[in-house]
Amino acid sequence: MPEQYLGLQEVINKQIEVPQPLLTEEQTEQINFTLIEALHTNKQVYLTYYKKGQCITEKGFIQFVDSLGNLFVFIDEVFELKNKMKLSELIDVRLA
Repeated sequence: MPEQYLGLQEVINKQIEVPQPLLTEEQTEQINFTLIEALHTNKQVYLTYYKKGQCITEKGFIQFVDSLGNLFVFIDEVFELKNKMKLSELIDVRLA
């Protein structure tokens, strides 16, 4: 019986998956500008990123940005954990 629930959960998860949004050059520039501003002023941001078919929004602080290595470090507000993410996973960044 539990195997049926697992299979059903997989089907439901597949149905709610969304494709990763493609960003325009203008959107990418705005994200870069906001990341740099948040990093230098230590302002809190709302960060929306794409992961496993879902768009996830979290609130926290940008600690480090490496544009050449395509990654950044984000400290989430809830658990205060450091999260390394790829810049290519970002969908939106807004100052809180």
